[in-house]
Amino acid sequence: MSMTPPLPGNLRGAVDLSSLVSRAQAPAPTAGGPAGEGAGGASSLIVSASDANFPQIVELSNTVPVLVDLAAPWAEPSQELSAVLDRVVASYGGRLVLARVDVEASPQIAQAFQAQSIPTVAAIIGGRPVGLFAGVYPEDQIRDVIEQVLQLAQQNGVTGTVPVEGGPAEGDAAEPVEEPLPPHHAEAYEAISTGDYDTAIAEYQTAIAQNPRDSLAVAGLAQVQLLKRLDGVSLDDVRSDAAAHPDDLDAQLLVADLDVSGGHIDDAFGRLLDLFPKQDQAGKDRIRARLLDLFEVVGTDDPRVAKARTRLAGLLF
Repeated sequence: MSMTPPLPGNLRGAVDLSSLVSRAQAPAPTAGGPAGEGAGGASSLIVSASDANFPQIVELSNTVPVLVDLAAPWAEPSQELSAVLDRVVASYGGRLVLARVDVEASPQIAQAFQAQSIPTVAAIIGGRPVGLFAGVYPEDQIRDVIEQVLQLAQQNGVTGTVPVEGGPAEGDAAEPVEEPLPPHHAEAYEAISTGDYDTAIAEYQTAIAQNPRDSLAVAGLAQVQLLKRLDGVSLDDVRSDAAAHPDDLDAQLLVADLDVSGGHIDDAFGRLLDLFPKQDQAGKDRIRARLLDLFEVVGTDDPRVAKARTRLAGLLF
């Protein structure tokens, strides 16, 4: 039996980790230390991840897949698994990077990956999280999981490598060339990277107008609209406002956005579906529209979306 759920065929519906709001943006430490002590730079295959350098690690995942080892240094299972992961990642010669997170020092990162136990291993591919497994497993099973991660990365155009310290000199092996994005997708991606969500929205809308069946553009549009709604908001303020005003539709819609951005999918859908019968027609229309957008963000083939869609249909009819 596989120790992981089936990996999605693509990441179009995954929530971009950059949607985590109110994250500290302190300068990252400089690279160049021993393995495990860098700042997420390409010179090390094993790096320490923290709130300060996590955005750099997410950016690195656009080049190579990044394994995330959510660990507690004092825990024997974490130490056991970390030793295996170090060895396995090194054997892949720069095709992936391992980022180790001390969950006590960086609880926000552990929360973002919904880690329920330690150790937990996830991946980031193209800026998007993929859950893998929790607990300690034999090396051969871990290698099987990593092969799946590499296949998924290839399907999503994340096919680069990073230099290996002490490895072959530059030019000994050619790096794979990533397939370029369609023009409007590329413009949207560039705009998102600079926080220009309005331009990204316009680019995706243009792509959809040219090809209404462009499902990647539809999902991208829903995702960047979510990012725009959450831009600059405070996590604590959003949750406090929603708790203090349970009948305020705007507050509940925003906290549902926040739940989706943090991976709490069932909470977001359940909140809006519970609220739906209490609304007038205009309110119901707003909730339905927001749910359809969030379905695209999560991925229309996700079983949680199917469950919520069925419940929504029952409320509508």
